[in-house]
Amino acid sequence: MAIKKSSSEKIFDVFNSIFMLLLIAVTLYPFLYVVFASLSDPTEMSQHRGILLLPRGFQIGAYKLVLKNPNILIGYKNTLFYVLVGTSFNILITSLLAYTLSRKGLLLNNLIMFLVVFTMFFGGGMIPTYLMMSDIGLMGTRWALIFPGLVSTMNLIIMRTNFMSIPESLEESARLDGANDIVILFKIILPLSMPVISVMVLFYGVGHWNSWFNAMLYLRKREMFPLQLVLREILIFSSTDDMMVSLGSQKGKDISEIIKYATIVVATVPILLVYPFLQKYFVKGIMVGAIKG
Repeated sequence: MAIKKSSSEKIFDVFNSIFMLLLIAVTLYPFLYVVFASLSDPTEMSQHRGILLLPRGFQIGAYKLVLKNPNILIGYKNTLFYVLVGTSFNILITSLLAYTLSRKGLLLNNLIMFLVVFTMFFGGGMIPTYLMMSDIGLMGTRWALIFPGLVSTMNLIIMRTNFMSIPESLEESARLDGANDIVILFKIILPLSMPVISVMVLFYGVGHWNSWFNAMLYLRKREMFPLQLVLREILIFSSTDDMMVSLGSQKGKDISEIIKYATIVVATVPILLVYPFLQKYFVKGIMVGAIKG
């Protein structure tokens, strides 16, 4: 039976819908602007002012130049390495730690959780971390972008809460059959926690994909630079001289701007394409991991 809404509820729904549409527009338009600008002719784009709703003089020359840039390709390869290897280590270590902390009767469990949560509010700082990385020999290596952030405290708490919500009877039955903790974790706990694992993959993966600051601090060789650091150089230092060829009658700054827009799209689209495959797990994973059943 349908429930009839009052006038105030209908008014609220209207204003709520309008607010959400405005929020979507404000969020989506900057990305669409970059896409349209990257497909525009440099000369026409330089003369355009105001809102951009369609490409101005459609062309894809900027993308051809970006994809020919060897630094972009090197950055892609490096970023894929950091995302795949880094996320794999993140999920493995976070799962092991979350499983350990979710077990009842663990010695000093409360103290360990306090120390884990403590790291959410206080950190060593950039300079001490830099000195530590130098002392342990990770400076200038790919592992400098993977090992320091192996575990996110928030992700750990979400995963631990999810593990605690799994019925203890499953673990007890497995132990009666002779299973140890490794078997229980990888054969029972993790398969039942795929929504949360999918969310963790998304969180950690996006973090690695967007990371550039640690690379700027710890890496010296260009062949190790991730894509986002290459993108930063193009955006900030205008390192597009090697790509300055004719995209129209305008030269210099206008062409550089179009190339920057195209580079942003090239660096952003791949991670956006991954989200639809994980979206169905996203809300469920957050709710399951945030609320103990």
